[in-house]
Amino acid sequence: MNRAFAIISIILSASVLSCVPAGKYRELQNASRQNMIDRDDFRTENLTLSMQNREIASRIAALEAEMTKSKQDIALAEIERKKAREDLNTITERYNALQNAQENLVRGNLTETKKLLAELQAAQDNLRQKEDIMRQLEHSMDLRKVSLDELNLELEKKNARMAELEKILDTQKKIVQDLKQKVSEALLGFENNGLTVTNRDGKVYVSLDEKLLFKSASWDIDVNGRNALKKLAGVLEKNPGIQVTIEGHTDNVPYRPGSGNLSDNWDLSVKRATTVVRTLLEGSKINPARLTASGRSEFVPVEAADTPEARQKNRRTEIILTPDLSELYNLINQY
Repeated sequence: MNRAFAIISIILSASVLSCVPAGKYRELQNASRQNMIDRDDFRTENLTLSMQNREIASRIAALEAEMTKSKQDIALAEIERKKAREDLNTITERYNALQNAQENLVRGNLTETKKLLAELQAAQDNLRQKEDIMRQLEHSMDLRKVSLDELNLELEKKNARMAELEKILDTQKKIVQDLKQKVSEALLGFENNGLTVTNRDGKVYVSLDEKLLFKSASWDIDVNGRNALKKLAGVLEKNPGIQVTIEGHTDNVPYRPGSGNLSDNWDLSVKRATTVVRTLLEGSKINPARLTASGRSEFVPVEAADTPEARQKNRRTEIILTPDLSELYNLINQY
């Protein structure tokens, strides 16, 4: 961040001094472009985090469904085993009865004896089949229990990870909510007078209309806007873990400079952003490494209509407050 601030300072000097060599100016342009890439990388990481959260939730749902099916299969296996045991008992009783009958008829009719022996052999075969089926059912049930235990263990791990992620996310949400409350309280007299404080995407956005800070086509901050920024600086001093991005926005009307200091809306938006940075740092204890200034020109409008009202809304400065997400990223990288 120190390097980024140094580059921003050089850009400020380059925008004022028209005699800087072209090679140095291109070097500064490249550095500014890299800063934009770094910011986009952060947004990509934020999107990746959301996708990972959804993937984890989907995998947990699949594990829970599989565990439910395994429980149903085990219940069916229990029913089948119970029935097999009942059949086994019935066959055993029949077998015993046949054995008794055989003993009583040893001296009787040979044909009846052979018949009884055939029935006894059939009963024995049937008994072995039932025993084989029962052993297979018990083996299958043992395997399903092992699988169920593994699923339970995996689900417990996923639930523990999800709970930890949710805990950190809840903490981050609370930090953002508390920060928004502090900023709103500090800027109470300015809200609805060209200033709004909102909370979206895990960040706090302080949006200041052009009329609150600057005159048309100017980057000099008036007294009222300076007072608002000083109150905001007081909040930032007390919250050192918050990263601050200042974005300058213009309308789509081409900038027509009266002098050679600026050439277009890009220059104007960057100049306004860096002026806000300097005002926040002026007389405060804020670490300059926490601040990033960027110009968005006319290309991120809040109103797409080509009307005076829409253009007025688009001429704004946004101060984006981002809490520290390093703890959340460290937890994700552990898996």
